[in-house]
Amino acid sequence: MTAAQRDPRAVRGAAEALARVTTRPWTIMEVCGGQTHAIVRFGIDAMLPPGLTLVHGPGCPVCVTPASAIDQAIALSQRQGVILCSFGDMLRVPGDTGSLLQARARGGDVRVVYGPLDAVELARRNPQREVVFFAVGFETTVPATALAVSLAERQGVENFSILHSHVLVPPAMRALLAAPDNRVQGFLAAGHVCTVMGMAAYAPIARAHRVPIVVTGFEPLDILQGLLLCVRQLESGRAEVENQYARAVRPEGNRAAQDLVGQVFQVAPQTWRGLGDIADSGLRLRPGFAHRDARTRFGLADTPAPAAPSPCIAGAVLRGVARPTACPEFGRACTPEHPLGAPMVSGEGACAAYHRYRALAQ
Repeated sequence: MTAAQRDPRAVRGAAEALARVTTRPWTIMEVCGGQTHAIVRFGIDAMLPPGLTLVHGPGCPVCVTPASAIDQAIALSQRQGVILCSFGDMLRVPGDTGSLLQARARGGDVRVVYGPLDAVELARRNPQREVVFFAVGFETTVPATALAVSLAERQGVENFSILHSHVLVPPAMRALLAAPDNRVQGFLAAGHVCTVMGMAAYAPIARAHRVPIVVTGFEPLDILQGLLLCVRQLESGRAEVENQYARAVRPEGNRAAQDLVGQVFQVAPQTWRGLGDIADSGLRLRPGFAHRDARTRFGLADTPAPAAPSPCIAGAVLRGVARPTACPEFGRACTPEHPLGAPMVSGEGACAAYHRYRALAQ
């Protein structure tokens, strides 16, 4: 499938079809950081007709994790008897008190895992230690966290808890559209998110804000076809939800995964780095699982520390109102080895994509 989606003739044909239907300037946001990396890597933005602008969205889970949550993870890692587990790309993301990588250098027991079930197994093998999984991500990663919590409960693994910072995509899209500096007229929605959540949540957004939303894959042809569908809607005055990624996404999503998440979590307010507080955009454990919440278990304060002044424009990048190269420190004081902001760290961050695939002069 990847070879077909990257076939030069098919890609060129999609770009030409897009040019034929585009008669006016339009601004479209790809929500997902994986799509951002594909766009920058393959030069898809350079294939677009004049006036069609792509802006990058907040679809990088590591990037939107608030500094306060990272600081709480750091504090936990310094506690005697605690093992803090995390995905690898979280280790270098800066909070207000440093990073988990620095915390590990100071003696904290910070371990990289491939998923939350690894953390449950670690807790089972180390009953004398408290194991905390730093749970971040969009709808795609929530089912695995829910499964880990449910499994620990069924198996009686009492020394396992989660520091959760899961976020939900549709409320963030609403917040972006309601912002005074919004210029987004259409969205490419992340296909992998929709494999779990389905497409129903997008329809009210499309209607209320008069924006087309096209569920799209991650290869060059996927993205160009998604743009073609989106522009056709814009040009004809329509605002609907369409599915370019039908080979993977069903309109109803994965009902089993949704049911599992609903058993363990309930919707809650959430703070996003770069976007602020967004109502109903996060999750918290239901009362029956509240004892698995590391914030409660360890009495962690939920008040963010004041951020030090920084030239980093990560917030503007995550909102799609600035490109990474607009930052005066991009590629200078801010590099993947020494990041000032989260989008330079993550494998889905826009700044990391530009640094890896584009010349600094661009």
